[in-house]
Amino acid sequence: MKRILRNILGFCAVVFLVSCSVSNYIPDGEYYLKEVSVSTDDKVATKGYNFSSYILQVPNSKWFIAKVPLGIYMLSGNDTTKWRCRLLRKLGEAPHLYDSIAASNTEEAMEQMLVNEGYLKANVVQEKTLKGKKMKLNYHVKPGKCYFIRNIHRNIDNEEIRNLLVSNDTLTSYLREGMPFNVNKLNEERTRINTLLRNNGYFHFVKDHITFYADTLEGSTMVDITLNISKYVPDGRSLPEDHRRYYVGDITYLTDYTNLDQPADSFYHDGYKFIFQGKRRFRPGLLQSNTTIIKNELYSENKYRQTLTNLSRLSAFSFSNVRFAQRTASDTLDAFVIVNHAQPKSISFEVEGTNSAGDLGAATSASYQHKNLFRGSETFLFKIRGAYEAITGLDGYEGHNYFEVGAESRLAFPGFYFPFIPPQFAKRLKATSEIALQYNLQDRPEFKRRVLTAAWRYRWTNPKQRMSSKFDLLEINYVHMPWISKTFKEQYLDSIGRSNAILAYNYENLLITKLGYSFTYNSLGTTTATYGKNAIVIHGNIETSGNVLNAWSHLTKASKNKDDQYKVFDIAFAQYVKGDLDFSKSIRIDNRNSMAFRAGIGVAYPYGNSYVLPFEKRYFAGGANSVRGWSVRSLGPGTYNSDDKGINFINQSGDIKLDASIEYRTFLFWKINGAVFVDAGNIWTIHEYRDQPGGCFYFGKFYKQIAVSYGLGLRMALDFFTLRFDGGFKAIDPAYTGRRHYPISHHNLRRDFAFHFAVGLPF
Repeated sequence: MKRILRNILGFCAVVFLVSCSVSNYIPDGEYYLKEVSVSTDDKVATKGYNFSSYILQVPNSKWFIAKVPLGIYMLSGNDTTKWRCRLLRKLGEAPHLYDSIAASNTEEAMEQMLVNEGYLKANVVQEKTLKGKKMKLNYHVKPGKCYFIRNIHRNIDNEEIRNLLVSNDTLTSYLREGMPFNVNKLNEERTRINTLLRNNGYFHFVKDHITFYADTLEGSTMVDITLNISKYVPDGRSLPEDHRRYYVGDITYLTDYTNLDQPADSFYHDGYKFIFQGKRRFRPGLLQSNTTIIKNELYSENKYRQTLTNLSRLSAFSFSNVRFAQRTASDTLDAFVIVNHAQPKSISFEVEGTNSAGDLGAATSASYQHKNLFRGSETFLFKIRGAYEAITGLDGYEGHNYFEVGAESRLAFPGFYFPFIPPQFAKRLKATSEIALQYNLQDRPEFKRRVLTAAWRYRWTNPKQRMSSKFDLLEINYVHMPWISKTFKEQYLDSIGRSNAILAYNYENLLITKLGYSFTYNSLGTTTATYGKNAIVIHGNIETSGNVLNAWSHLTKASKNKDDQYKVFDIAFAQYVKGDLDFSKSIRIDNRNSMAFRAGIGVAYPYGNSYVLPFEKRYFAGGANSVRGWSVRSLGPGTYNSDDKGINFINQSGDIKLDASIEYRTFLFWKINGAVFVDAGNIWTIHEYRDQPGGCFYFGKFYKQIAVSYGLGLRMALDFFTLRFDGGFKAIDPAYTGRRHYPISHHNLRRDFAFHFAVGLPF
């Protein structure tokens, strides 16, 4: 460990010393841009403005706090005929030289930003500090006085538009008398008016018809604003005319109509015309239910765009569009909804290798998918999977290996199929209704396990695409244990009786009936990556199980087993409630550096028919997405510590979880990014269990049992996924007292280090 640290520190020292000689690489008459800063005359006026985003030329990049890429470049020397020189220059970064054109453009950009914010006489001046061939550049901002709007006038000839704007301006206008004069607000007002008019039938209206005239008063900081709306000019040869409101006329659906020279068939359904070529591939209701524009109503831009969104999300279509045609000398627009089918059927195969604690294995799967099963864009998936693993080093089970076979089927319907949901509400949601059935067969040397799962769930995204939700109306899991080896029973079950309640409970037949809701909020949009950006992501989940069955058992006075649990079909059922909340925030520092924070809490409470949570619902700590100084599922609960590695995977689980992390992320080179992180957290149990001493949660003690780790990470950002390599060191270990409680002061690499390989970011 000491040798590794010495090598790292030695390399950093060499890079630092070499980078100090950067002047040797600067041509005469040029200057190395060592530092760029921004200062201001008025910190109050410029508070909140991100001037750094307008700087077009920045100093050399840093790896965390040091300009390592520059140092690597400096190590290359000047002989570019050598491969070593070319390689180091490619990996490194050449000195950034002062560029007067980029600096002048930065000045103009900052000044224009301030003018747009109401500082009409803003000025930005370059201040240069030279030392040899090195330059420190400062942009000194002089905002001047802010201008304010005194009066707002409207120059609108069209009385209908004037009345519409006046009736909406009171609550929705971005402009107010007495507010700072802001060009950005003027642009927002143009967009608002344009959207308002296009949603009220003005099909030919565009933002270019809206202009603002600003009149500044001599010797004053007050501005008079005049809003102008020009008339509509159909083409260059026509005279201006009043803007007209248009109504939607006939709606015609064209499916697979790709060749005008070939014959087409047509039919009518509910007053709508359908034209198609070849085979009829879609039910009329599929197209009608996803069309939000309505016949004989005013044209609406929002309804037009919502129709496009609805059609684009359907897997049965490879292309979709909506076009309008104006009837001659009329205020009617005929709509044509155009869709082409996608290839409905596909088959895929996957092969993978596995390594579970040194036991090698392989898995393969095959799946069949149909994207338009009942001609309504229903997606059907059937998948089978098989896995084999050679088990080694398991005493008493020689010659026995792990074997698994599973089958899964899933049918998803577009739309929110639920009683009492208004059709118009369902149209606004990007929703899917889904039923699923899954069976899994596991044969291990110690036991055989069968799991049957059936689910009925809904998924949807809100209209603004920032929050996605999943509602599990019903999910049934039946766990059946047909066989447990004699050795396993004697060593872990029968020999300790009920003393290890967690272990025994998870090797019995069990029924779980889940009802749950989960959501994800992304401030940038549900499908947008947040890495290196300013964003907030929130995950939430709540679920419960067994309440209906427990109430029914009480009413019917159902029988109980030896553990005083009610049974359904002679099977005990689980009863619990569980909730999780996870918050993460990323902060962009510049185009190469960012910070990310994460905090999470989870609580699960078994009650009624259960004293212990099912194994699948318990929390675990440690691993690539938790406290990274510990290997997966090796931390907690509380101060629990056991040398019995045979059942630690059961005992190191809990009912409460707290997690927090902070990462500093930086771009290194090519597609490689680096990270420095600190993690903290642990798990606890709600009840006291004899086989988990020190694992129970107490308000007066839990904060003393928080585990802390730190480490370094590398991320390889490939086109479709990110590979992650993290190395974490224990800093505070709650399982020990005394000296071992603080391994940060005396590391043992074998004991206190954990390496993690994962796909995707930890948060």
